[in-house]
Amino acid sequence: MPVDPAHSTITVRVLFFGAARDAAGHEEVTLELNSPADATRARAQILAAYSGLQAFGNSLLLAVNLDYAEATREIQDGDELAIFPPVSGGEVTQTSVCEPESTDFFELTTEPIDVGAVARRVVLPQCGATVTLDGYAREWTKGRRTLYLVYEAYAPMAISELERLGAQAHEKFDIAHIGIVHRTGRLEIGETSVAISVSAPHRRAAFEACEWAIRELKRTVPIWKKEVFADGEVWVESEPPAVAGG
Repeated sequence: MPVDPAHSTITVRVLFFGAARDAAGHEEVTLELNSPADATRARAQILAAYSGLQAFGNSLLLAVNLDYAEATREIQDGDELAIFPPVSGGEVTQTSVCEPESTDFFELTTEPIDVGAVARRVVLPQCGATVTLDGYAREWTKGRRTLYLVYEAYAPMAISELERLGAQAHEKFDIAHIGIVHRTGRLEIGETSVAISVSAPHRRAAFEACEWAIRELKRTVPIWKKEVFADGEVWVESEPPAVAGG
């Protein structure tokens, strides 16, 4: 008997990150979706299957094959979906693939970050300034003492978003190179969580690009922060990026 396409299904892999993983009770599942499927219908079906996610309301984001999904994004059999709360910005260091002549770099690491070494990687003879941001774990947040932090990343998508951010920085600012290294795993108080270094012919562009890059990283790159206190823990969320269907 022929299959009725109106009632067929597709199979997708669904990954959960941050507080969404805690609410769903799973890191990864294989799920059958009604077909045809788009991002809006897939998101609704996932939330129906895992009711704990419904507490997030409309704040949960959906990515399909490492890209933020628009509401009408078509979902195909075998696609990888990821669902997560807004980001708060891995287990093996993962580095972007750059052109041989480029000194731009975008990395995740579980090892301590040497901020000085990161800065020196973008210093070039033709540049007049290098600006480096050192973001580190602070001890007090809104009157509560933090014991330590835990950072988690959707590594392949995080690298892709960092590369996109780097390309945009070159379009927006007169800079020579940009490098970003972000830590994941457990961080003790005072340890560096992210280092951003920008070199430019003139210092103003380097300052502006560095400030813009940290804002965009915290807004769009899928890295989440958990603050662990003496009396509990909480996943930190930022404002969600402007994508449809969220």
